[in-house]
Parts: sequence; structure tokens; C-alpha cells
Amino acid sequence: MAIVLGENRWGKAEVRLVRLTKDPADPAVRHVQDLNVTTQLYGDTTAVHLHGDNAVVLTTDAQKNTVFAFAQEARVGEPEQFGLRLARHFLDSQEPVYRAQVRLQQLPWTRMAFDGEPTPYSFVRSSDEKRLASVTMEGDHAWVTAGLTDLVVLNATGSEFHGYPKDRYTTLPETKDRILATAVTARWRYAETDPAALAAIDFGADFASVRGLLLRAFAQHSLSLQNLLYRMGEAALEAHPRLAEIRLSMPNKHHFLVDLTPFGQENDNEVFFAADRPYGLIEGAVTRDDAPPQGLAWLGF
Repeated sequence: MAIVLGENRWGKAEVRLVRLTKDPADPAVRHVQDLNVTTQLYGDTTAVHLHGDNAVVLTTDAQKNTVFAFAQEARVGEPEQFGLRLARHFLDSQEPVYRAQVRLQQLPWTRMAFDGEPTPYSFVRSSDEKRLASVTMEGDHAWVTAGLTDLVVLNATGSEFHGYPKDRYTTLPETKDRILATAVTARWRYAETDPAALAAIDFGADFASVRGLLLRAFAQHSLSLQNLLYRMGEAALEAHPRLAEIRLSMPNKHHFLVDLTPFGQENDNEVFFAADRPYGLIEGAVTRDDAPPQGLAWLGF
């Protein structure tokens, strides 16, 4: 029996990057980008793991510094574009590296406004929602996924759940009117893998459109959270032919009707107890039947 080294990677996790940009039309106005950036490199690191020979290891500190330097030299732009530039740099500058992955989270800041006038440099964060992007590059191919997480949504009515199998342990009553709430995580995969073609995509417009489509589909009447998941993914793929697949994770944020009969009160779907755990977890993928192979798109997920 031989013991061998399996696939491995190294990098810098969650580099906290805040980039301020002056507005070209008015230098007093600032724009804010707030990101978590994680870099992961793949190479032949047998010597360092077995013998402590660090000759091929680009330090994680250098990877962190590269993130900051690239943010200054060429700004950031869309997270996907920033990830493409960083991944290409690591592949081109480090000969032992045969694959690079860059994962990004963008935190939202909204410009304050008073009396209808936006402020030049004051912002507020009112949500835990984050925009997601991931770029994996190897050779002449790149795989890009985009998405969002912690998008908390709620339908106060218009959701049903009934007709399910019942066994001796089933206590959940059927309903045709319930609160349905979830925190959506959605990641969509681009079919294109040519880095030059990917660089020409308007990822910002795609993100805004897909997010809006997910919300619109969620706001429709549903028979289950699974039903909503499929319809949300279907809406995104129908509107965006260059997307090959979308994966969604939707925990059911349960709201239980409070029994007020001990107090002589009726409760006509008005007073609920919001439970944070345990919770149902509904996950699934919606894919085009002619989608290209996923390649390395979901590496690490």
C-alpha cells in the first residue's frame, strides 16, 4: 500500500477590500465597493507537502497584496470581471500554477438621500444580502458563476402546502393559506467558457435582471417551496439564454400560527410564532437540456 498526496490548493481567504472611487463628473462624490475576496491556487505542491520545499508556493500574503494592488491599478468593476483579471494574473505569472479560482462576495451599500437629494458620500447597509461571483480558470478556459445569498423574502399569503403523504409521525396540518418566508441563495452558471467572450459580458445588468426575475417569481402564488424554486429558476433561464444552469438553496423560515383559544381569542392567520430552527431546507438545480458540461464551474461548492 502506498500513501499519496491528493488534490490540494492554497490561497488567502476573505480578503476584506473596500474600494472608494471618485465620480468622474463630480470629484466630491464617492462610490463604494465592499468585497470579500478569496483566492485559491492549484499546482504541483508535492515537494512542499512531503519535504517542506517552498519553491513553487506563492505566499498567501502575496495573493492578498495582489488583490489590493489590482483594486488600485485597474479599479474593481464588476466582481466577475475583477475575478477574471486576478485569475489570469496568477496563471500567467506563476508557472507552477495550472488552475486559479477567485471567489467574491459583494456587500451592498445604498447611498443616503434626504428630501429627494442623494448625499455625495454617505451610505447605509440595510440588508445582509450579498452578491456572489466565482471565477475558475485553467488553460484557455474560464468558468464563471454569479449569484446572491441571504436574500430574505416573505409572502404573507398566497402559499399552499397540502396533498403530501402522512405517516404515524406526521403532525403538520395541510394548509391553503400560510406565510412563506426564506433566505434565498442562488448561483447561476454561464455557458460561455472563453475568457475573452466572458470579459465582454455586462455582469452587472445580468445580476440586476436575474435578481428581479427571482423576486417576481417568488411573489406569485405557489403550491410549495419546491414549486417556487423551479419557477424562479425557470424564469431566469428563459430570460437569459447565456445561462446554462441555476442552483438554489431555500431554507423554510417557518411561521407557526399561535393557538389563542386558551385566552378566548380567535386567530384568523394573524398572529404567528417565527421559529429559526429546525427548518426545512429545499435545494435544487434548474438546467437547460442542452447545457454544456459544467466543467470546473462548481469546484469547491
